[in-house]
Amino acid sequence: MFLDDEIAESRTRRNEARWGMYLALAALAACIVMILGLMTQASAQTANARPEQMAGYVRPDDMGTGALLFPSKEPGYFVEAPRLATDVQIDVNGPVMRTRVTQRFQNPSKGWVEGTYVFPLPDDSAVDTLKMQIGDRFIEGQIKPRQAAKEIYEQAKAEGKKAALLEQQRPNLFTNQVANIGPGETVVVQIEYQSGVRQSNDAFSFRFPMVVAPRYNPQPIVQTVDLDSRSGYAVSDPVPDRQKIEPPVLDPRENAKINPVTLTINLKAGFPIAEVTSAFHEIDTATIDQLSRRITLKAGSVPADKDFELSWKAVEGKSPYAGLFRETIGGKTYLLSFVTPPATATETDKPVRREVVFVIDNSGSMSGPSMEQAKESLALAISRLKPEDRFNVIRFDDTMTVHFPDLVEATPDKRENAIAFVRGLTADGGTEMLPALEAALRTQGPVASGALRQVVFLTDGAIGNEGQLFEEIQTNRGDARVFTVGIGSAPNSHFMTKAAEYGRGTFTLIGSESQVAARMGELFTKLESPVMTDISATFEGAATGDITPNPMPDLYRGEPVVLTAELDGIAPEGKLRIVGKAGDQPWRVEMDIAKAANGEGIAKLWARRKIDDLEASASAIADPATLDRQIETVALAHHLVSRVTSLVAVDATPSRPAGENLTATDVPLNLPAGWDFGKVFGEKPNATDKVDEREASAESQTKLAMLTADRMLAAPTARAAGLIAEANNQVNLPQTATEADKQILIGLMLLAFALVAGSTFVFWRGQIVALVTSGGRRHGR
Repeated sequence: MFLDDEIAESRTRRNEARWGMYLALAALAACIVMILGLMTQASAQTANARPEQMAGYVRPDDMGTGALLFPSKEPGYFVEAPRLATDVQIDVNGPVMRTRVTQRFQNPSKGWVEGTYVFPLPDDSAVDTLKMQIGDRFIEGQIKPRQAAKEIYEQAKAEGKKAALLEQQRPNLFTNQVANIGPGETVVVQIEYQSGVRQSNDAFSFRFPMVVAPRYNPQPIVQTVDLDSRSGYAVSDPVPDRQKIEPPVLDPRENAKINPVTLTINLKAGFPIAEVTSAFHEIDTATIDQLSRRITLKAGSVPADKDFELSWKAVEGKSPYAGLFRETIGGKTYLLSFVTPPATATETDKPVRREVVFVIDNSGSMSGPSMEQAKESLALAISRLKPEDRFNVIRFDDTMTVHFPDLVEATPDKRENAIAFVRGLTADGGTEMLPALEAALRTQGPVASGALRQVVFLTDGAIGNEGQLFEEIQTNRGDARVFTVGIGSAPNSHFMTKAAEYGRGTFTLIGSESQVAARMGELFTKLESPVMTDISATFEGAATGDITPNPMPDLYRGEPVVLTAELDGIAPEGKLRIVGKAGDQPWRVEMDIAKAANGEGIAKLWARRKIDDLEASASAIADPATLDRQIETVALAHHLVSRVTSLVAVDATPSRPAGENLTATDVPLNLPAGWDFGKVFGEKPNATDKVDEREASAESQTKLAMLTADRMLAAPTARAAGLIAEANNQVNLPQTATEADKQILIGLMLLAFALVAGSTFVFWRGQIVALVTSGGRRHGR
C-alpha cells in the first residue's frame, strides 16, 4: 500500500506541474493579447494624429506666460487661444470722425484655429469696411444679408480658406471671426467706421471703447400656457444671443493684461484749439498748426482694459455756434447740421419744481472705484435738491430696495437720511435692472401739478437685456424724463445713450472720481434748467428731405441740435429751418444750403441714424419682417453693418490642408480697469468642485451661472490663464476603428479564465491531498 500511495502522490505532482504550466501559459497569453491591444491602440492614435497636430496641444506646466487655454478631449492637454494686438487711427475733421481699427490675430499654437473676438465700438458707428490681409494682398469684405454672409463664411471655413466675418450683436458691440489661421501665423483684419464728435457746452469730445465689460444676462422666463386644452411651456429669453456677448475674461489676480492697443489721432477741429486733454490715458500732443493736433499715447501702447476719451476746446470766443456740411453721392445730397442754442434764452425763466427718483446700481460689477464714484455722485445730487423738490432713492443688484415708501419732500433731514443710506451701500450680486426701472416709472404716484418728474439712473449698464429696458421706458415713461449717468472705465454706452433718448433726457459719463464734481455739475445745470422742446426741422425752397433723428429729441443747456438729412439732387437750393421752444420763449435759426461746406462720410452717418430711427419704431410696425427689410435696404445701399447685415471677406485660395483639424477658440479679454473679479464671477473654489444649478434659488440663477463660468476659468496652475470647458470648443482628437478594444477584451477574458482555473485547481489539489492522507492513516501510516 505504501507503493500505491507513492504512485498516487507522484501522479498528483505530475498533474500539479501540468496544470501549473497550463495556467502560466494562459496568463502569459492574456498578457500578450492585452499588450498587443494597447500597442495597436497607441499605434493607431499616433498614425492618425500627425506630428504637427500632436504638437498643437500643450500642458499648463509647459506655459511660460499667461495664455487662455481651451481643453481638448485628451486629458491634461490644451489648445492656446489666439492672441490679439490692435492699432487704431482716428481722423477728426470738424464734427465727423473716420476710424480705422487694425486687428492682428496671432496663432501661437502649432495647430489650425478659428478665432472669435468680441469688441466694442461707439454706439453711433457706421461700420462700412472690412479688409483681410493675406501676405501682401488685401481681401475686401462685401456687405451681405446676415444669414447669407454667415453661409459664405462657413463654406469658406470648411474648404480651408481664410475668411473673416464681422457681425453686429448690439449697435456698440461687434464680433469678428477669422477662420483658418495657420500654425504660428498672424492674420491682419482692418475695420473702418464713420462716427460723430460730441459737443456739450464749450467742449468737444469722443470716446473710443477698448473692452467689453462682462454683462449680466437675466435667465430665460418659463411660463405655463394652455394649447387646445393641453398644458405646455413657453420660454421667453430676454437675451437670446447671450452666447455671442459672453467672451472669456482673464482674472487679473493671476495674469498679466493682454490685447495691447496703440492709438494715433489726427485732430483737425475746424477752429483754433485752446487745449486737448485725455481723461484716462497719458498722451503726447504735437501742434501741426493753429487748427490741428496729432495725439499719441505716451506709453506707446496700453492694455485694452478701459475706454479712451479725448476732449478739446476752442480758443475763447472762437467756438463755432453753428455749422452746415454736405456730401453728394449717388445723385443725392446729404446734410449734417449742428446749432448750439444760446444759453441766454433760458436765463429769465423760473426754475421748475422737480420730483426726482434716483436709481443706483450696487451690483457686483460696480465694486471698487465705480461704486465710490456712483455714491459720491448721488450724494452730491441729493445735496443739491431744494426744499420744495420731492425725491426718492432706489437701489438694486439682484434684489431691490425703495428707500422711502413714497416721494418725500427734500427737507434737510430727509436729504441727510438718504445720503447716509447711499453711503452705506456695498456692491455685490447680479444686475436685475428691469424691476428697479419699473419701480421708478410706475410706483411713485402721479406727477404733481406744475412739477417735472425726472428719473436719474447711475449704472455701468453691464447688462445684455437692453431691449426690455428700452421697451419699458417707451411704454411707461409717461411725463417723466430719464437721465443716465454712466459709471466706470467701460460703461455700456449703447444703453446710456438710447435710454436717455427714449426717455427724452440726456446722458453723462463719469470714468474717474476726479470727474465727479465737474460732470455732475453739468448734469445739475441741465436738470435744474427748463428743457428746449418742440424742436423740428423743415426745408424752405427745397424738396422735402428725410431728416434724422425723427422725432427730434429734447435738448438741455449747452447741447447742440445735431441732425442729418437726405435730399434728392446734387445741388439743392433753399434753406434749412430749425425751430423750438426754450421754456416759454420761441427759438429759430435758418441756414443756407448752398453755403454748406464740403464734408466726407455724412451719407454714412445719415444711414446709421436712419437705421436707429427704424429700430426705435419697432413697436409701431406689426410685422418684424417688414422692419428687417427696411433696415436691410438702407444698410445694403450704404454698405453698412447692421443687425440684419454683415461684412464677409474670403480668400479664394485654400490654405488649410485637407484633413487638418480646425479648433474654434475665443480671444480672451481683460477685466475692465477697476472691476473686482471676485465680485463679478465669485471667488474661485476648488477647480474640481461641482455646481448643481437645480439647487439654486430663482433670484441667484444668473449669479450662479457667472460663478459656474468662473469655475471653468480656474486654471490648474497659476501660470495658466484659464480653462473654458465648453463642448463646442473642445478639440476632437482623431479616432480610428481598430481591433485594439477587442484584443484587450480577449486578454482580460483569458486572464479571468486563468484565475478561475487556478482557484479551482487549488481547491481540487486540497481535496486529493486530504484523501491520500486519510488513506495513509487507515493503512497505518
